[in-house]
Amino acid sequence: MIGAAVSLLLVLAAAFALTRIGGVLTLLFVAAVLFLTYRRLSLLAFTITFSVLLAAYTLLGASSAPAGVWKGFLWLLLAGLWLLNLRTLRRALVTRPFMKAYLKLLPSMSQTEREALEAGTVWWDGELFTGAPRWQKLLATQPPRLSAAEQEFLDGPCEELCRMIDDWHITHELGDLPPQVWEYLKTRGFFAMIIPRRYGGLEFSAYAHSCVLAKLASRSATVSSTVAVPNSLGPAELLNHYGTEEQKNHYLPRLARGEEVPCFALTGPRAGSDAGSIPDTGIVCRGPWLGREVLGLRLNFSKRYITLAPVATVIGLAFRMFDPERLLGGNIDIGITCALIPRDTPGISIGRRHFPLNAPFQNGPIQGHDVFVPLDFIIGGVERAGSGWRMLVEQLSVGRCISLPSNATGGAKAGVWATGAYARIRSQFNTPISRFEGVEAVIARMVGLTYTMDAARSVTAGAIDGGEKPSVPAAMLKYHVTEMGRQVANDAMDVHGGKGICLGPNNYLGRAYEVVPVAITVEGANLLTRNLMIFGQGAIRCHPFVLREMNSARDPDRKAGVAAFDAALFGHIGFTLSNAVRSLLMALTHARFTRVPVRGPTARYYQHITRFSASFAFAVDVAMLTLGGYLKKKESLSARLGDVLSYMYLASMVLKHHEDQGRKDEDLPVVEWACRNLLYQAQEQLHGFLRNFPNRPLAGVMRALIFPRGRVYSAPHDRLGRTVAALVSNPTDARERLCQGIYWAPDPGNPLGLLQQAMLLAVQMEPLERRIRVEGVKTGRVTALDLPGRIAQALAAGIITPAEAQALRSYDDKVMALIRVDDFDTAELGTHSAAPPAGPLPALQPDADFARRA
Repeated sequence: MIGAAVSLLLVLAAAFALTRIGGVLTLLFVAAVLFLTYRRLSLLAFTITFSVLLAAYTLLGASSAPAGVWKGFLWLLLAGLWLLNLRTLRRALVTRPFMKAYLKLLPSMSQTEREALEAGTVWWDGELFTGAPRWQKLLATQPPRLSAAEQEFLDGPCEELCRMIDDWHITHELGDLPPQVWEYLKTRGFFAMIIPRRYGGLEFSAYAHSCVLAKLASRSATVSSTVAVPNSLGPAELLNHYGTEEQKNHYLPRLARGEEVPCFALTGPRAGSDAGSIPDTGIVCRGPWLGREVLGLRLNFSKRYITLAPVATVIGLAFRMFDPERLLGGNIDIGITCALIPRDTPGISIGRRHFPLNAPFQNGPIQGHDVFVPLDFIIGGVERAGSGWRMLVEQLSVGRCISLPSNATGGAKAGVWATGAYARIRSQFNTPISRFEGVEAVIARMVGLTYTMDAARSVTAGAIDGGEKPSVPAAMLKYHVTEMGRQVANDAMDVHGGKGICLGPNNYLGRAYEVVPVAITVEGANLLTRNLMIFGQGAIRCHPFVLREMNSARDPDRKAGVAAFDAALFGHIGFTLSNAVRSLLMALTHARFTRVPVRGPTARYYQHITRFSASFAFAVDVAMLTLGGYLKKKESLSARLGDVLSYMYLASMVLKHHEDQGRKDEDLPVVEWACRNLLYQAQEQLHGFLRNFPNRPLAGVMRALIFPRGRVYSAPHDRLGRTVAALVSNPTDARERLCQGIYWAPDPGNPLGLLQQAMLLAVQMEPLERRIRVEGVKTGRVTALDLPGRIAQALAAGIITPAEAQALRSYDDKVMALIRVDDFDTAELGTHSAAPPAGPLPALQPDADFARRA
């Protein structure tokens, strides 16, 4: 509030000076002060420099009445600045009263919220909160790379697994993976990617893990989901980080060999998104185990939506642990705890299945009634009792960056690869539909979003391999990458039309399209993630001062707390003032003079992100200091601020990805489309935030400092979209770079490979088709309406040679095979098809009332 008020006061004073006094010297003085604020000097350095400037300005400046008022205000301001440099006086008059009011503004925070807040690390998301991101920090990170063993796995077992998959057989005929696929997954290490080598695992990097999932997702969502779960948040991950040596030595080798199939049970009927409120209990008591009485837990729980539960042999279980008899000597309510329970433990009911939108990956409920297990079944032993929620959120900050974003990106890449080729081989009105302007716009959007998704996936995975556990980017990727995947799936379906909606062995889109909402829903529903998690966690964790202020204000050591709060508060005020000035100046200049570490066509996007970073940081400070804890309830406002942060992060990932791939000139149209789209969305979300900010005067001040020239960013131009669409509807290097890592082998059962072959032929056959139209159709020598008829007539008329005719026929056969849709006998559809009625159907009787009304 103080920073916002001082910003308003300075803006009004500067406006008064420039309008009522004018003069070059006044302009130079105001510019100098703004520059000092822009540069973020310390309070003492700013005060000394301001004193020198004011003395010179007083001696040399105008002496009119308005000038006297203006200079008097400045000398009063200088006196206040010097008083603020006296720490004892400042703490007594400013810090202590403000700290008292600040404590009333602080929102309440549960233990689970606090643990979620403290999970993971702050990475590039923290730089975006500063208003002056240090681009060298991002650009200096190593590009993600695969080791020789990881590349060999992708080229060997992963490719072979894709070749084994028949998705129609899995999703429609079996309702499960075939036995040979299950066996291959278990024995070739697909469930052991995150298990260390010393336990028999593959110990892959996060990037390799992500690449495997993306490739599998391009072939089958059912298979990729099955592989994702054992390598994400679950028994192996929790054991690896928190398990006792005995637990690791027992379970990890068995999990690596596929002898144990894990699942993790967290969500239940009464605790979904609010997983911290789970009602499932574990009561400390004594009970029989293997013929003797031991201290253990009596568990009662009901879980659902648990992937791999129907086939799991070991269950990771989250529950709330209580010790009512204080057998452990501590609290009664110990807290959320995680344990490993063998499937065959008495009292467990398991095996039934959910059916999530026709995707038959193994998923189902688990119930337990009076299940007794020893205390050493707790992951990490008794010492880890009550630490379950912290364990979960710490590992979720990594897993959410990999599993769902990778699956969504693999599906999007497959969609772009297929749609670009299909639009090129599918002709209407004698023109490939890829050249229709409306189709070009849709394909361009698919390409731009997929590039954004892949950039976010790969660069963030590289950061994880560099030691980061980016909890806020994990929420960003979970929401935005899956939502972009949903848009790409919709667009692919729109371009394919009837081909996409008719399910059957020849449909390569339908099942992936159906399963999209699963990714939207799991691991924290997207509505929750956007409205509560991204900004709610980021505003406190990533802000350079807020967490320090909160911790110091709540410090039981009053003296130390006041000292720490004082340093954070006045650092925060200077930070807010600097961002207000930076936002204004960069908005006025369109950030053209902002220093960035690169040159060339992408430099302007670095500048624009820096400008939005300053505007965002200023808006966040005003919102947090004026609304306080109320901002937690204003979900629409915090969601918009989260969107701005996310779009800046995603645009940064796009630029870093472009650098990592060698700054290919051919990719520049895609990079430009992605950055323009993201910056435009960031602008519109900032506009929406200001339009709905409840304090209208402050909203006006913020708008003046953030959008002094209005909203100047526009969405990508249609011409740019046409260029982008052409890159993937033709055989280009950019198309292959964008879709790198999917299963595109030209096998007979792989539509992606066959589509690529047909597109290559389309380019070769286009001159022949044009010759037939020009020399045959337009002259009347060729009158047939379909291509086979035209080929025959053109051959008879000598327009094409026999070899050319054969090539065209072969191409047409491939196209017709690819655009073919399936049909079924009635008895083939449904699990319990009704027998058709015997004899003719009864005649329908006319509705007299309806006929009369008609």
